[in-house]
Amino acid sequence: MNRENSDEWYVLNLCADVLGEEVSRQHTFDWLLGDPDRAGRQRRLQVDGYWSKHRIVVEYREIQHDQPVAHFDKPDRLTVSGVHRGEQRAIYDRRRDELIPAHGLRLVVIRPSDLASTSQGRLRRERPSDIEAVRRILAARE
Repeated sequence: MNRENSDEWYVLNLCADVLGEEVSRQHTFDWLLGDPDRAGRQRRLQVDGYWSKHRIVVEYREIQHDQPVAHFDKPDRLTVSGVHRGEQRAIYDRRRDELIPAHGLRLVVIRPSDLASTSQGRLRRERPSDIEAVRRILAARE
């Protein structure tokens, strides 16, 4: 599946429609960094979407952010942080959760269960109900 057909892309498009502003996808900030690699370099962590006029960051946290999924976690391979990918994802999610608001931005986390979705966490893409859900989510967290 190409990125434009992904659930993340769909959710960010819904948010852009509600906010009336184009999204900066896979946005990075100078202050949001991953753990250092063996050479001491730190790469910038991406956020799913950023709306500068609204000072909002949206993270679409799919099912692998809340439960183990071997395909994504790669439990047999350690990351730069010395843990498997699932653990590293949790570390980086917590980092986003703390640093984004600390820098004066509003963090909005959207999960598949917030929208019309299957029990496996795939979105059904029921646009009318999804757009209303996104409108409520964005308004509730102002």
